Amino acid sequence: MSDTTTSAAASAANKKAIGLAVSAAVGGFLFGFDSSVINGAVAAVENKFNISAATTGFVVAIALLGCALGAWAGGRWADKWGRIKVMVSGAIIFFVSSLLSAFAWNAVSLGVFRFLAGIGIGIASVIAPAYIAEIAPARMRGRLGSLQQLAITVGIFAALLSDQLFAHNAGAVGEGVPIAAGEILGWPAWRWMFLVCIIPAAVYGILALRMPESPRFLVANGKSAEAKSVLASVLGPDEDVDQRLADIENTIESDKALAAEGNVLKETRPGKKGFLGLRKIVWIGIALSVFQQFVGINVIFYYSTILWKAVGFGEAQAFTVSTLTSITNVVVTFIAIALVDKIGRKPLLLIGSAGMAVTLGMMALAFTHSTGTGDNITLGGAWGVTALICANLFVVFFGATWGPVVWVLLGEMFPNRIRAAAIGLAAAFQWVANFLITVTFPPMLSAWGASVPNLLYAIFAALSFVFVLFMVRETKGKQLEEMEEH
Repeated sequence: MSDTTTSAAASAANKKAIGLAVSAAVGGFLFGFDSSVINGAVAAVENKFNISAATTGFVVAIALLGCALGAWAGGRWADKWGRIKVMVSGAIIFFVSSLLSAFAWNAVSLGVFRFLAGIGIGIASVIAPAYIAEIAPARMRGRLGSLQQLAITVGIFAALLSDQLFAHNAGAVGEGVPIAAGEILGWPAWRWMFLVCIIPAAVYGILALRMPESPRFLVANGKSAEAKSVLASVLGPDEDVDQRLADIENTIESDKALAAEGNVLKETRPGKKGFLGLRKIVWIGIALSVFQQFVGINVIFYYSTILWKAVGFGEAQAFTVSTLTSITNVVVTFIAIALVDKIGRKPLLLIGSAGMAVTLGMMALAFTHSTGTGDNITLGGAWGVTALICANLFVVFFGATWGPVVWVLLGEMFPNRIRAAAIGLAAAFQWVANFLITVTFPPMLSAWGASVPNLLYAIFAALSFVFVLFMVRETKGKQLEEMEEH
């Protein structure tokens, strides 16, 4: 084969791998879009249904419990029915529940429909990193795995932008009435914010139907010929497809003993002990997921309009600043994409932990100079500017490190046979952690202001540094089949 032909074949394989990764990452877009679209609707929902701050926090957060259930079940369904079928199922669930959310008639119905939407998002959050890791060549797996977080950040931006556009074009409202309560074509803007979610759900479902099944799932189900075809299309001429197929077959065969135990996540290897029966690597994945949320990143995207109003912005300006912050989140993700396969996963996590601890600590200090509590908190002068700058620097450190790198690690750190189930469990813990942070922020803000929660998040960021330093191993450049031994 000539150099030109080899180069063309390698380029085609790279494009195929990138195309499949981008399609799978649309599940991350759903994740980001759904989790942040509520941002612009919070005040209007609270006003419409006349509910308390605590109830509002629960309505916002209940979708996250659905996400936890969807993630936990999605990993097991993916091993049973395949990655593609579960992707399509998640898209259908999200489409239907988003449509119903737009027609919610009270807080209870909205909470139920948001819970169902969460199930669809939880499924998507598990399948995307597993699928991307399983079709990506090792040399570019970190970059392709980072597309999950890039899609999440783009989804957050798209949601906040759509919220802003709906709020901006809504009809005038009375004094003290939230902007999103205004109407567009005779319908409140906040209902349109939920309805628009059906568009990415439909796109995700259509793309999933056009994607090939994961080669590792195909091998596990006796379809080695199909698996070889998929591998050949994404690995290119520089990779030995037959050897890679043999490696997959060997690791899956050796892992069947785990499946025979009934719970593939249990520690069953001779001489090994697992905490509460689970393998150590599973607990490491769970801890990474929990730390990713306990630093409080989603407080910025769920309640940012409240925070920006606190430092002196009007409601309309707060929408704009939230959108600009989401753009920052998108842009800095490219830093991780550029560096994750060069300097590795662990160094990026350590840099992120240190940066987040410092910026969150500064935010906690700044808000000790604020007055008022809850929605009425105010922080002016130099401390207001400090809080604004540190909040955005916090987003930079998270978006360039912990945001994408945790998803990369979850997709690649587990042995083949337990990958989907382990990601499902880790992601379920991630969503529960997200729920706890989301539901506790409003009452903490109401009782103590913004200083206490930011201090707690800073402490978790510092603890995450220690955890990564001693418990996380580098996986850069390693084949997925090496992860058992590694």
